[in-house]
Amino acid sequence: MSGDSEFARKLFAGPCDFIWGASAVDNLPPEKLPEVAFVGRSNAGKSSLVNALTGRRTLARVSNTPGRTRQINFFDLGGRIVLADLPGYGYARASRSLAEEWQSLIFAYVRGRANLARVFVLVDARRGAMDTDREACTLLDQAAVSYVLALTKIDQLSPGERTEAERALSEEAGRHTAAYPEVFSTSALKGLGLDALKAHIAALAAN
Repeated sequence: MSGDSEFARKLFAGPCDFIWGASAVDNLPPEKLPEVAFVGRSNAGKSSLVNALTGRRTLARVSNTPGRTRQINFFDLGGRIVLADLPGYGYARASRSLAEEWQSLIFAYVRGRANLARVFVLVDARRGAMDTDREACTLLDQAAVSYVLALTKIDQLSPGERTEAERALSEEAGRHTAAYPEVFSTSALKGLGLDALKAHIAALAAN
């Protein structure tokens, strides 16, 4: 096992604790450690992925009701890096005022957070990138925030469908100036693709 892989294994096997919840930009935690943030459409699987990465079932709250998470939740991973689970965007049944409030919180955070090392834009593999995902990517491009596109729930696709979903998302990444060239494919339920994602995050922690 390489040193990088060993560091990633130890990092994610170690302690991971909830440290802060912020429902407004003026209530964010101090910028002490590098942060990685997880964003995506409501019910894209953000909280499930955070739980799967850290090997915990209830670290991040998982809800079957889209739009339930209304604050940014911060988790300290081994005292080396912070994981930020952001509210979902694009939930049509939320009131317009609440939807705008959530969106302003998300994008004010990603634009103004000096220690933000990477954003992971999670895309439901069953649906592919939708207009709201593209809008989010464009805002991140404009803010010059480095981000990665990642498919979730790939266990629900056939091998052929997965290949096509990965191809389409890679093409989408190529259209955006701040997008990382590599895309990830994950399944929180089956544990697929998690090692690659852990290694990517561990490298940011090591730096």
